[in-house]
Amino acid sequence: MSHEIKFVSAEEAARQASRVRLTGEAIQPAKVRIDKTGGTGMEIEWRDGHKSHWSFSWLREACPCAGCHEAREAEGREPGVPKPQPASLLPMYQAPASPTDVVPVGKYALKFTWNDGHEAGMYSWDYLRNVCDEERRLG
Repeated sequence: MSHEIKFVSAEEAARQASRVRLTGEAIQPAKVRIDKTGGTGMEIEWRDGHKSHWSFSWLREACPCAGCHEAREAEGREPGVPKPQPASLLPMYQAPASPTDVVPVGKYALKFTWNDGHEAGMYSWDYLRNVCDEERRLG
């Protein structure tokens, strides 16, 4: 785990401070739908009436595990933003992200096993609801 001091611009500090963390019923799911067969992603209807939808690609790129989080932070990427691929004449085919397994973790999170073998991230309800607006902003 990294314990370094990170300096951010005034603009970045203001952007981080303006994010409102949701709590209470806003982070409690009423319904969760995961479309593994159709491959369309995951949808959550929250107890406060808000609905969220994430593609599997977005969820994989937003993995909250320490390794993925630190890599995104070092590269200056927001959750869900893919790592830039080097330009090449013949890019290698990469299968779209899809879960091979999804299991609940207590009453507070989901754990995905991805088709690329990654399975370290636990997607808590708190994390998912609080990145919902980022997912919409980033497309």
